[in-house]
Amino acid sequence: MVSRAIEKYNKYRSPEVTAELVSLSDEEFEVRFMGYFCYTCGYYNYFDDFRLELEDLGLKTEIVEVREFAGGAVVKFKVGGGSEG
Repeated sequence: MVSRAIEKYNKYRSPEVTAELVSLSDEEFEVRFMGYFCYTCGYYNYFDDFRLELEDLGLKTEIVEVREFAGGAVVKFKVGGGSEG
């Protein structure tokens, strides 16, 4: 399911931002986001958009950590979390 969400996300957002799976376990996973982010549009919105792609596929998650680096970030998602609207 995570791979399908990444494919869909990249279809519409790459090359501006590209997502790549870093790690996966039963309870959490990490995705690396890289690219030419539009910082004025809301840097963290890119990560929340991915969370919404997952939700559309039936997987509820919450963002629990964002580790920024030059040109992107690695975002940790917790499976089954989220009371975000």
